[in-house]
Amino acid sequence: MNQYVTGAMIKRLRESRKMTQHQLAEKLSVSDKVISKWETGRGYPDISLIEPLSVALGVSIIELFSGENIVNTNRAFHMLRMKLHVCLICGNVIQSTGEAIVSCCGMVLPSLEAEPEDDEHPLCVEQVEDEYYVTISHEMSKAHYISFILAVKNDGCEIRKLYPEGNAEARFKISGTKCIYYYCNRHGLFRASVR
Repeated sequence: MNQYVTGAMIKRLRESRKMTQHQLAEKLSVSDKVISKWETGRGYPDISLIEPLSVALGVSIIELFSGENIVNTNRAFHMLRMKLHVCLICGNVIQSTGEAIVSCCGMVLPSLEAEPEDDEHPLCVEQVEDEYYVTISHEMSKAHYISFILAVKNDGCEIRKLYPEGNAEARFKISGTKCIYYYCNRHGLFRASVR
């Protein structure tokens, strides 16, 4: 935790809630001198006070640690504006519908920027009856593989988790499918349109 960033955040949030140092101190059962030390960067809250402090200031613990407020301005939800986050430690895939602070395995995950498919990650989409059969010509070794394929639809998404030494393929219902995302554990996220 960066005590200077956190101190500035504590002060900014306290002032935006029109709270004095004394009022915040009373909510946390500490002295106003302690609040002053936090805000000036000469100390920072004990770990046992982090949750009550975040509640008193009206922010998440992650926002308090990062020093920035995350405000999702996405008021008119649209699936094509979704964000994907992948944990490099456990492989967890997390989808958000707008700006968010996402953490896994003790670290904050940045949202991924999708690149268009390239020659090393070619996507093949075939129509088989009422489904898209998606394949990616890519090695699937334990060191280098496609981790997942995701179909974005009008009203949601479908994800297929893939594993090393398996096949880089998936099937998705055609109805409402707009685009396909897929993730290479070495080269990141790719996106291809299916229409």
